[in-house]
Amino acid sequence: MVSPTVRVEPSTPERWDDLVALFGTRGDPAHCWCQFFRRPGVQWDLGDVAGNRSALESEVSGGDRAPGVLAYAGDLPVGWVAVAPRTGYGRLMASRALAAVTGDDLDDERVWSLTCFVVRVGWRRRGVSAALLAGAVDFARAQGARVLEAQPVDVAARAARPSGAELYHGVASTFLRAGFTEVGRTAPSRPVLRYPL
Repeated sequence: MVSPTVRVEPSTPERWDDLVALFGTRGDPAHCWCQFFRRPGVQWDLGDVAGNRSALESEVSGGDRAPGVLAYAGDLPVGWVAVAPRTGYGRLMASRALAAVTGDDLDDERVWSLTCFVVRVGWRRRGVSAALLAGAVDFARAQGARVLEAQPVDVAARAARPSGAELYHGVASTFLRAGFTEVGRTAPSRPVLRYPL
């Protein structure tokens, strides 16, 4: 269910302070700054928090398009999802498992990926992820994407309940309710879901 109290906006330069406030100073968002999928293997290992933050700030302020969308409840930033052309995510481009599923379009710049969700504590299970997903679909479509792709967690396929930290990819059921369809799996609980635009 999409919360009627949440609006979604592109992460433009004037919203940088909102993104900083949402990511906070502890936990995975404050460490990663949505750079894990941007940098494959060794590049990620050699990075640090300051470099990750600086990289996202450069993406927000200096890129030709926003690197994601923010969700707001009034003026309070309550969520974020990274969404951009898959070709900009080095880790995805280097994934043999993903290449086996996607086939010929791995290098297609019009295939966009949703990689990382952040939802403010106190706002989880209130429709923020669904609102972010709907906003990401609209944003990607407006930017000329032809397909939106994600690899969320299929909670039902997991033997144990995943921790909240493991759900930063999103939950498969949210995507399926939004009209995404499964095209394959990179692991038993990691479907590759797509939405044609």
